[in-house]
Amino acid sequence: MTIRSDDLRLDWLGYATARIEGPDGTVLYTDPGRYGVLDGTWAEQYPDDAARDDHPRGPDYDARDGDVVLVTHDHHYDPDGVRRVASEDATVVVYEGVSADGVAQNSGREVVEPDALDFDVRRVSYGDRVALGTGEGAVSVDVVPAYNEPDGDRAGPDGTVPHPRELGCGYVATVGGRRCFWTGDSDAVPEHADLDVDVFLPTIEGTYTMDRHEAADLAEALDPELVLPIHYNTFEALRGDGVAFAGDVASRGIPVALDPGWPEQR
Repeated sequence: MTIRSDDLRLDWLGYATARIEGPDGTVLYTDPGRYGVLDGTWAEQYPDDAARDDHPRGPDYDARDGDVVLVTHDHHYDPDGVRRVASEDATVVVYEGVSADGVAQNSGREVVEPDALDFDVRRVSYGDRVALGTGEGAVSVDVVPAYNEPDGDRAGPDGTVPHPRELGCGYVATVGGRRCFWTGDSDAVPEHADLDVDVFLPTIEGTYTMDRHEAADLAEALDPELVLPIHYNTFEALRGDGVAFAGDVASRGIPVALDPGWPEQR
């Protein structure tokens, strides 16, 4: 199901993958792939989760229409996913900490280095801004911190966390003049509170990232024109109650949408 916000079109394709299309047809993707969400096998890999029908499912997705692709950290880096969404002349924006070694250490997956992908790869760090294109199709990408706080709910007794500071990032991407904030895998951290945001795409699962209550509080602080949660319900450890989250956000007077569907194959 495509969510419309003024002249933006937004689709959640599963896991951390969102597709954002501007009014001129410029297309941006966040963290494409993993767990079978783009190759049509998610429901087979996670039949118990698929039975709940609260997560996008779809066929083999190979649109290759993305002008800009964002990768936040090792856990979300999937070369096959990037290739499925990126157009021939796409720019792939990759956080500086993402590496093949890091992916192997974190998940045991063997992947090519992001810089070996056959695209224009731009490495970024906190505070960077990448400006791409000109005119109506221009896209800018601001890089913001994403991490779990060592004294927060995701921390162990010794302060270790799944996503320490500088493991990954979030992005505020301006598409069609609208500022879209994808948090990446993060708590709601102080650096997020004063961002200028039109569309807010939070994770709400609570095991490895902010939960729905923290995300709703952040939505209230940001006061965006639309909130669209992603990165939840892919498998049991990422369970999140989207309906309860939407009700909480709506009760604060903030427009919110859920997208458990799958867009028409492009």
